[in-house]
Amino acid sequence: MKVTKNSVRLKRKIRIRKKISGTVERPRLSVYRSLNHIYAQLIDDTNSKTLAAASTLSKDIEEDLNKVSGKIEKSKVVGKLLAKKAAAQGITQAVFDRNIYRYHGRVKALAESVREEGIKI
Repeated sequence: MKVTKNSVRLKRKIRIRKKISGTVERPRLSVYRSLNHIYAQLIDDTNSKTLAAASTLSKDIEEDLNKVSGKIEKSKVVGKLLAKKAAAQGITQAVFDRNIYRYHGRVKALAESVREEGIKI
């Protein structure tokens, strides 16, 4: 069988998701990264519900995103918004799901900004 980039990514995703599951007390912080945007969700896997979500397309942070330049800086702003939404719901802990992405660059910046706002990952 030919090893392709997508098959390697799929194996990595399965390997990570085997170990991670979100609950109401400690939801899963899932990250999706596209070429221009970044999306993050807090997911309760026991009830299959999304508790909070934020992205670079959110209207709440449109002004803040216009003030910064670069994708890493925008990821930090998204992380802060997600942490504020989580704190409003009383969420203080989360399990980080980096998905198929390496903990580097935009994914790392988002995780660190969530930690700075008080959510324990």
